[in-house]
Amino acid sequence: MEKSCTLLIHFDKGTPAIANEIKEALEGNDVPAKIDAMRKAIMLLLNGETLPQLFIIIVRYVLPSEDHTIQKLLLLYLEIIEKTDAKGKVLPEMILICQNLRNNLQHPNEYIRGVTLRFLCRLNETEIIEPLIPSVLQNLEHRHPFIRRNAILAVMSIFKLPQGEQLLIDAPDMIEKVLSTEQDPSAKRNAFLMLFTCAQDRAVNYLLTHVDRVSEWGELLQMVVLELIRKVCRTNRGEKGKYIKIIISLLNAPSTAVIYECAGTLVSLSSAPTAIRAAANTYCQLLLSQSDNNVKLIVLDQLNELKSSHRDIMIDLIMDVLRALSSPNLDIRRKTLDIVLDLITPRNINEVVLMLKKEVVKTQSGELEKNGEYRQMLIQAIHSCAIKFPEVASTVVHLLMDFLGDSNVASAIDVVVFVREIIETNPKLRVSIITRLLDTFYQIRAARVCSCALWIIGEYCLSLSEVESGMATIKQCLGELPFYSVSEEGEATDASKKTLQANSITVSSKRPAILADGTYATQSAASETAFSPPTIVQGSLASGNIRSLLLSGDFFLGAVVACTLTKLVLRLEEVQPSKVEVNKATMQGLLIMVSMLQLGQSPVLPHPIDNDSYDRIVLCMRLLCNTGDEIRRIWLQSCRQSFVKMLSEKQLQETEELKAKAQVSHAQPDDLIDFYHLKSRKGMSQLELEDEVQDDLKRATGEFVKDADDANKLNRILQLTGFSDPVYAEAYVTVHHYDIVLDVTIINRTKETLQNLCVELATMGDLKLVERPQNYTLAPESSKQIKANIKVSSTETGVIFGNIVYETSNVLERTVVVLNDIHIDIMDYISPAVCTDAAFRTMWAEFEWENKVAVNTVIQDEKEFLDHIIKSTNMKCLTAPSALDGECGFLAANLYAKSLFGEDALVNLSVEKQADGKLSGYIRIRSKTQGIALSLGDKITLKQKGGS
Repeated sequence: MEKSCTLLIHFDKGTPAIANEIKEALEGNDVPAKIDAMRKAIMLLLNGETLPQLFIIIVRYVLPSEDHTIQKLLLLYLEIIEKTDAKGKVLPEMILICQNLRNNLQHPNEYIRGVTLRFLCRLNETEIIEPLIPSVLQNLEHRHPFIRRNAILAVMSIFKLPQGEQLLIDAPDMIEKVLSTEQDPSAKRNAFLMLFTCAQDRAVNYLLTHVDRVSEWGELLQMVVLELIRKVCRTNRGEKGKYIKIIISLLNAPSTAVIYECAGTLVSLSSAPTAIRAAANTYCQLLLSQSDNNVKLIVLDQLNELKSSHRDIMIDLIMDVLRALSSPNLDIRRKTLDIVLDLITPRNINEVVLMLKKEVVKTQSGELEKNGEYRQMLIQAIHSCAIKFPEVASTVVHLLMDFLGDSNVASAIDVVVFVREIIETNPKLRVSIITRLLDTFYQIRAARVCSCALWIIGEYCLSLSEVESGMATIKQCLGELPFYSVSEEGEATDASKKTLQANSITVSSKRPAILADGTYATQSAASETAFSPPTIVQGSLASGNIRSLLLSGDFFLGAVVACTLTKLVLRLEEVQPSKVEVNKATMQGLLIMVSMLQLGQSPVLPHPIDNDSYDRIVLCMRLLCNTGDEIRRIWLQSCRQSFVKMLSEKQLQETEELKAKAQVSHAQPDDLIDFYHLKSRKGMSQLELEDEVQDDLKRATGEFVKDADDANKLNRILQLTGFSDPVYAEAYVTVHHYDIVLDVTIINRTKETLQNLCVELATMGDLKLVERPQNYTLAPESSKQIKANIKVSSTETGVIFGNIVYETSNVLERTVVVLNDIHIDIMDYISPAVCTDAAFRTMWAEFEWENKVAVNTVIQDEKEFLDHIIKSTNMKCLTAPSALDGECGFLAANLYAKSLFGEDALVNLSVEKQADGKLSGYIRIRSKTQGIALSLGDKITLKQKGGS
């Protein structure tokens, strides 16, 4: 059994000291050698070595030394040695120590007295302490504050011992006297702490007597006062009104630690708007005044919690929170934007958007490497503002369109998606957006941005002038036709493959792409990262961005160009009265498409055109040669209708989520309600009245009753031993963020007293025991409750196992009862979360751990199986319900969840119905860490069967 330890020192095992060398050095007169030997002896003892006869040598040669370092090391040595025998009796040789300690407590040197008093705080043996008490009490009145503050701590630790109240009956009285006369801030704090822990009523009394002077006390004492207030108000909520006034007075303290604690205490004790506003203001003040990023992140977390419970108050402080964007740290900026976006109202939207626009402009001028990423965050924030409040779109859309050619592809994609949504939801802006898009189109460098912009041009160019300038812009960006000359083709065919490879940019490669439903497809597409002029076709004028991308092998973009031209020609037929002009435009469109097909099939490029793009371009050519009303309707109306439907579904989903969040838990109909109007208001301040009202409201709406129902608690009780074992044990497991608390109930079922009973636990996985268990004595047929704390460091299924070990009076050896294993469920750590399709695909491509689970279930309906998996894994389905509608025999869906530790869990479910009605397919899990992928896989394997 390992013993508790009050001292930890790093020990290098490389060069162990030899016991004889230590003894020789201690017996000598050389002080530095003695110090070194004492250090080595302490390290060896701490690491489990036994040094017999060392004690006597130390008593003879080290005790008399006057050197301060040696005396300090001697006290550390005395702290770690065994002072009792196997039966718990104090060893007789310890009497030798007592005399030395008494001399130290009366030593003329203040340092020796102080460190000896500090040492007494860690002594548990009453027999050693008892003779020293008079000397300790004398030191309470010493002239030096260092001695007084340590003497107070020594009195506190003696008083807290099992027999402490008999040893020091009037300790609280003495300390109270000391407190009233003490001037040293540290000693004063220690005295107040002693009263707080050992005689709480006296501490409260002292606080209320000196309530006007609390703001003048030192920082250390103010921190203990706040701790006392929290403790008192938890046990007696009715008295918190007078304490809240103390906290509000402390909000003006000069110490930032004190005001941070004050704000936290206010929020935990009161819901009164005045109190919450004061706390929120304090957090905002700390957010701007502190330079440490960790402090800023902690304060933002606190503001985030306030936002969820007191949104109305936080709305007034939105601009103060936004000022945190001045920090260059991306995590701080991200958290700030997340908080602000939830606080936007019609009243403050214009101010917020103006601030975000200024930040976007700043990202252009700065040379910071993370500017691109920050710009992307700002664009996404502005996007969500414009969707919630469409009237602000007109003020931001033109500014953002400057970033369509951004070198950071992700932010350029965000801009173009934003523009696509705004042009549909704000019809008034359509003309100005189209004009601006056609003007800036040539700046676009990324293929995905280009294809989205082309779709917008094809759908929203409605008037004659817009259609004509749309076609002209595309032609200009394609450059002169054809894309290569026949002589170049000949050269390319004759030249050896090596030169071809040297000349070509092999950006395009057939690589698996992840589609929106999470399934794989092979695509031949150019790199989207940046634009570089192609060297494939020598002699041709690379006059436009589309041309460059086509020449680098991106034929998906070619297919998009063909579709856009087709739509523009079909619309031209409607708005252009002159048939000659329409035919001319049709011929130019066909020429461009034929040129793209020729380029795709020529040996000039390293990869030929892919079949999908080829079929798409051929289809467009056929349409232009033979148009009918049905085809015109499909191309000019149905595409837009699909987009409108997608937007409305997205909107619907968001409003449903908001409704779900807004549902509050309600109290039971027979719960007691206090009517504060019927109470006496004498002597109550406005703040106390506010607090009472808020408490009544909380009681009425059930916010005080946050506990799970009792039936749920019973589900969490695990039986650890059998009913026939001499000791019965069961545990109630509570998982709270990073901690697991095991509440173990142990029942002695025998007629004998069990001695030295101990619950020995061990863990597997990323779990760590916080403290070593103690020994207990259990009377016949009595029970004991033991708490064990376990820290969790990652989302992984962990196992806790162990034994109960005890002795009985008539049997010499120890009895061991093996406990059932406790499996910590991964479901306690993951919660459903939402992310965009693009973010999901990016993470899917980046995460290296994949766990593939084959579907094996008795459920025969695909949707029912998906619901079963969502319920079992506590994840959120990202695939829109409309995409899962209908009966087609197969289903693919993406699920997403986030762990408490910020890890992402991605799941893709692909199932197909076989001819015999059974489901087959795979569930793929991806994550950054191995633990979460394996644990989720095990959970799914266990639960997927269903039906039982």
